[in-house]
Amino acid sequence: MAWAGDEPLKSEQVAESVNTNPVVIRRILCELAQAGLVVSQTGSAGGSRLARRPDQITLLDVYQAVEDRGVFALHRQPPSRHCPVGVNIETVLGEVLDEANSAVERVLAKMTIEDVVLRLRPCVSTTGSKKKG
Repeated sequence: MAWAGDEPLKSEQVAESVNTNPVVIRRILCELAQAGLVVSQTGSAGGSRLARRPDQITLLDVYQAVEDRGVFALHRQPPSRHCPVGVNIETVLGEVLDEANSAVERVLAKMTIEDVVLRLRPCVSTTGSKKKG
């Protein structure tokens, strides 16, 4: 969307770019809209676009809008309380996973959507095509 500027993109266009189903893209766009990162309009000229400038949206903003468990998470089912490992593993690994997730979030907070676009430009110019997405 940052690549397209103010031109709204249809979910089908984005889905084609990332090789997935438009329904998946619409679900993600809904989450991004709830976080105030994109705005959507309906109709023949409709579609979605960024709600703010690309330099005002961090990858952490996007990550927090679409992820609810973190990069690393413990298994959803609790381990056996009758096992000496199982009874303690959540406490031990929980601290490690919290540190790992915090490290990822620190990196994502430093990079904006604009930074991604700037990194993408040399790649696009070498392939000779400008595909919107």
